[in-house]
Amino acid sequence: MNCICPVDEVQVSKIALVDDDRNILTSVSMALEEEGYEVLTYSDGSEALHAITKEEPDLAVLDIKMPRMDGLELLTHLRKKTEMPVIFLTSKDDEVDELTGLRMGADDYIKKPFSQRLLIERIRTLLRRAEIMRAGGVRPNGSDDVLQRGDLVLDPSRHMCSWKGQHVNLTVTEFLLIQALAKHPGHVKNRDQLIDAAYGEHIYVDDRTIDSHIKRLRKKFRETDKEFKEIETLYGVGYRYRDSATVAG
Repeated sequence: MNCICPVDEVQVSKIALVDDDRNILTSVSMALEEEGYEVLTYSDGSEALHAITKEEPDLAVLDIKMPRMDGLELLTHLRKKTEMPVIFLTSKDDEVDELTGLRMGADDYIKKPFSQRLLIERIRTLLRRAEIMRAGGVRPNGSDDVLQRGDLVLDPSRHMCSWKGQHVNLTVTEFLLIQALAKHPGHVKNRDQLIDAAYGEHIYVDDRTIDSHIKRLRKKFRETDKEFKEIETLYGVGYRYRDSATVAG
């Protein structure tokens, strides 16, 4: 007699795609579905806000230029509720909006017109990082142990960050950046090293992306402590986490 054994259920990642261009919604959703993703499509930011809050997707791809509620406003509302990875789709000349979006908490951006293959690879990278953080598995840039540097405490397995006993809400990208810096206080990390830590090797990300994430990191910590100065900039070189032992000496 043949035995029918139970098969482990495969978790399908859910992607929210928000764009007022119907052609993009159709073509990109088809490409993502072919890769095995469940895709939720919205052509309006207001509609997407309510639906995303209810559906709880694993990642969102947002167009910046939309009527009624644009991608930047939508991101502002979403960041009050979730730290899920967000990718912006930007027009060719939207440099200011790209930087604004990153400072507001987006993880990445891709310029239109874009390669669907590039978008899929960026989605895979962000989902993989988020899953590693949720699962408490082995991370590419450090161990699973709780990391403490003075008033900073990082718990990778729970994706928890605190400063002077107060919780600091970080996206996956921000968490990986502060982890990479705090792991070796006093050591300078150039932008390429930080890109590898936050995005993985062989992923091209503009240097401005890292700069914007660092600015947002500082802002979040300074909302908790106005005197926060642990992330130092070495102009033309990179960033480092301040070595308190050296400062004290």
